[in-house]
Amino acid sequence: MNIGRIAIAAGPEWVVEEAGMLRRLPGGPFAADPAPGEVLGPAAGARILAPCAPSKIVCVGRNYVEHAAEHGADVPERPLLFLKAPSALIGPGDAVVLPADSQQVEHEAELALVIGRRGRHIAEESAWEHVLGVTCANDVTARDLQRADGQWTRGKGFDTFCPLGPWIVTNLAESDVADLEISCRVNGELRQHARSSQMVFQPAFLVASISRIMTLEAGDLILTGTPSGVSRLHPGDVVEVEIAGVGRLSNPVAG
Repeated sequence: MNIGRIAIAAGPEWVVEEAGMLRRLPGGPFAADPAPGEVLGPAAGARILAPCAPSKIVCVGRNYVEHAAEHGADVPERPLLFLKAPSALIGPGDAVVLPADSQQVEHEAELALVIGRRGRHIAEESAWEHVLGVTCANDVTARDLQRADGQWTRGKGFDTFCPLGPWIVTNLAESDVADLEISCRVNGELRQHARSSQMVFQPAFLVASISRIMTLEAGDLILTGTPSGVSRLHPGDVVEVEIAGVGRLSNPVAG
């Protein structure tokens, strides 16, 4: 299923997208037996929100060799983890707002894992059982602040710095996710292009490793790292993250 959330008068509503139409998903995807309900209307007429509301966003740095190299950094021996604020989340079509504090805000196209079942000390061989699905993410980064601070909270944590969506795709097997095409375009120009098979640490390993540190709750996000080709964003740009078989996430950039 393609699972997501839309804005309605009463608040966020869980939905399933099928052939361009939306159906209500009573109880959401983490209910004991989620089943689509009545048809709400076409997806084209809805305001699509970020497809989950996580308790935490766990991110992986330098998980592609060429991205580490473009910053003159070593590839870590174990996953390099950091947290991104849930308040940074925005949905498709929402604007990435460039903060006055930074002069160098960059895009980072990423494959995001959405946790479907609570877990702690998860074994790598059963890690995929804890994943609801995958979606597109953009780990927007104030690069100058990241470098100046020596740690990444400020540079990664501004409001609007985590576009996500449009849908959580649940029908992909672990073997499918191991080799997905990931790209990023700014104003139609290709900036990033790679395959998930180029990750240093693969998704199941990341889930298992992170769960040894912190409990993963249903709805939590794991951003799996970005390929090389990150570049600066400017007001008026449109940045698109596309993952083959998953979807396309498009956001304008505002000053």
